[in-house]
Amino acid sequence: MKLSLKKAKRPNRRLSVSTIILSFVLWGSNKTEPSTQDINFMSFNIRYGTADDGENHWNERKPLVFNVFTDHAPDVIGLQEALDFQIEEILEKHPQFAYVGIGREPDGQGEHCAILYSKDLFEILEQDTFWLSDTPETPSCSWGNKLFRIYTYARIENRANGSRFYIFNTHFDHRSESAREESARFLVEQIANRKHPEDPYILMGDFNAGEDQTPILTLLGKNKAWPHSNEAPLVDTFRVLHPDALSVGTGNKWKGKVDGNKIDYVFAAPTINVIKAEIIHNNDNGRYPSDHYPVTAKVRF
Repeated sequence: MKLSLKKAKRPNRRLSVSTIILSFVLWGSNKTEPSTQDINFMSFNIRYGTADDGENHWNERKPLVFNVFTDHAPDVIGLQEALDFQIEEILEKHPQFAYVGIGREPDGQGEHCAILYSKDLFEILEQDTFWLSDTPETPSCSWGNKLFRIYTYARIENRANGSRFYIFNTHFDHRSESAREESARFLVEQIANRKHPEDPYILMGDFNAGEDQTPILTLLGKNKAWPHSNEAPLVDTFRVLHPDALSVGTGNKWKGKVDGNKIDYVFAAPTINVIKAEIIHNNDNGRYPSDHYPVTAKVRF
């Protein structure tokens, strides 16, 4: 199924010849090509704000979440497990952002895979939310998952240079392997069938799958059992720069763990230049913003 992408003072005229010559020299030295501005992406599962997490309840840790955005200055953020009130509180603290996306439940509530973006840097050209199922335009499950799962996308224009790109943000099911595998195949097809194939793309989210598992291999075009996986090839931005890193677990269990699987990713089209990529271990004396580490990538289109 193809994407249904919806919806100054006047100058003094009495200038000397030397001033005019100097002006032309300076103008020539400052003239540049359109900006190739680097863009900072972050994927962050912020954990449900209503979860019974005791000392790690949202009300206790939300300043730590706010500080992640302050300290690392992302331009575009993909949130997972974000509820309405959490998004509102983030925007209140960081009014430079706006967001797109709706909740996964039929009334538009519940978990969002919201995309936050800098209002000064970007303009949204298209955006929508779809369900990971055989009927993506309506709240639904198809592939073994008991909870609704969604992805939100946006086509974004950079105000600085007019360049455009797609961003996809998702959260795969945490229990059903078949749902994760089908979701990966579905997303590859959706990205490949975007309306503007000339635009580069970023896919980020909590995939609940390790690097050697089928859903991730499908996204990377390495699943030999599924020959269509190269229609929208992806690379893991972290592995582009850190191919041999070992302690890469992104589920910290509130304890700072770094073993286990890397299940949070910022993927990119292979043509995108990856400048920097990190797993962020921010904490305040052993207190963590979430049970997931945020992951970041600075890229140049």
